[in-house]
Amino acid sequence: MRDLFVDYMRLMRLPGIVGLAITPVIGALSVNNTSLLALIPLFAIGVISKIYGFVMNDYVDVDLDKLSKDLSQRALVKGTIPKKNALILIITCFFLGYIAIFAFFYRPHSLFFMGLLCVIIADILGIVYNLYGKKLIGSDFLIALSESLFLLFGALVVLNNEPPGLITWIIFILLFNEQLYMNAIAGGLKDADHDYLLNVKNIALSCGVKVSKDKKVIIPMSFKAFGLGERFFSVFLVFVPFLFYGIDFEIWQISLLIFFAFLLLSASVRMLTIRQFERKEVTKLISAQLVAWYFLVNIMLVSFIGPIIAFILIVLPMVGYVLFSVIMGQKLFEPQI
Repeated sequence: MRDLFVDYMRLMRLPGIVGLAITPVIGALSVNNTSLLALIPLFAIGVISKIYGFVMNDYVDVDLDKLSKDLSQRALVKGTIPKKNALILIITCFFLGYIAIFAFFYRPHSLFFMGLLCVIIADILGIVYNLYGKKLIGSDFLIALSESLFLLFGALVVLNNEPPGLITWIIFILLFNEQLYMNAIAGGLKDADHDYLLNVKNIALSCGVKVSKDKKVIIPMSFKAFGLGERFFSVFLVFVPFLFYGIDFEIWQISLLIFFAFLLLSASVRMLTIRQFERKEVTKLISAQLVAWYFLVNIMLVSFIGPIIAFILIVLPMVGYVLFSVIMGQKLFEPQI
């Protein structure tokens, strides 16, 4: 029974879900809304949405995942969780998300309906990506836009009359860029050893990324340039408020931004220059980049939401990760498959 319980937690990606589900919360904070009456429901909606997305992804990709030895322990692949149960979970989360949106944020105002439209479009893009993403080159742009729209939803449903400001749109672009990188670059490289077996069409394979039978990796210069270009653009965006808009900052804040920008770029370079394919090693480098990027965004936000709230945003995902890892009995910082 415990093993089945753990499989469900892995299917829902619970160890990392706190950090990933906080997107609409950051959207609300970006427009200076710090009310727990808004932030807690937004976080709950974020959790429901992420579970929905993760389970749908595994449900759709189960046949592809069976071709990779590294993914043999996924619950749907090994059959410990029936596909019909996963489908029930997907449908339940889908309806729960919309019920929560109307229950906590409905008001007869154009900003609410704009926020609702963002969620609807995000869901449509997510569904298209999950169903057809493996057959469409550049489908990573769809899921990137989907994630960014979810952030915009968090901002719109808590606003009164004025539109989102500069910081919301900077984070919107940052999130789009990050999601694009994680899917097209990190995801494409991580799955390059088996994606070609089912004739997957993605940016990585189109650029010529290959993994030989003896696990040697070929990463063309065009793919490296695209990946590093994405990373440098993200780092540039983090500094935009301070360089061009005169936003106040602290010396320690800029110092930390430089430090985590260096970590982000270093992990990216290391990942894009590997010569031997080891899925766990690639996953570790992806995780390092996720952490560095998350720190960058929240340290930047200190100038807008204050150090206390920014600190909470940084600590909560760590607490959630440790808590769920302990409950699941898995080692801390163990790469997730």
